[in-house]
Amino acid sequence: MNCDITLDGPPPATGERVMTRPTRELAQRLSGTDEILLLWHPEIERVELSVLDLATGAGLHIDVAPADAIDAFYHPYAYAARAESSYVVERDERAILDA
Repeated sequence: MNCDITLDGPPPATGERVMTRPTRELAQRLSGTDEILLLWHPEIERVELSVLDLATGAGLHIDVAPADAIDAFYHPYAYAARAESSYVVERDERAILDA
């Protein structure tokens, strides 16, 4: 039997643990120094596209309609330009100083 439900988080006041379903990676690819991930969050039924530039640490996250997921996966920057629900992750400047 395959079960994707895990116990997570602190126990509620009743002493029982809350059951949550982990985020699933639907697809992953590399394009140059960009790592592109297509993620599904079953708890909130949301698809997310994550793009990370492995060379700089900069990246972005975009909420994607399920019908647009594969198109966004193969064309993340074109999709990000027209997406309303995206946010940019700036690289950590301390990582550059420590390197």
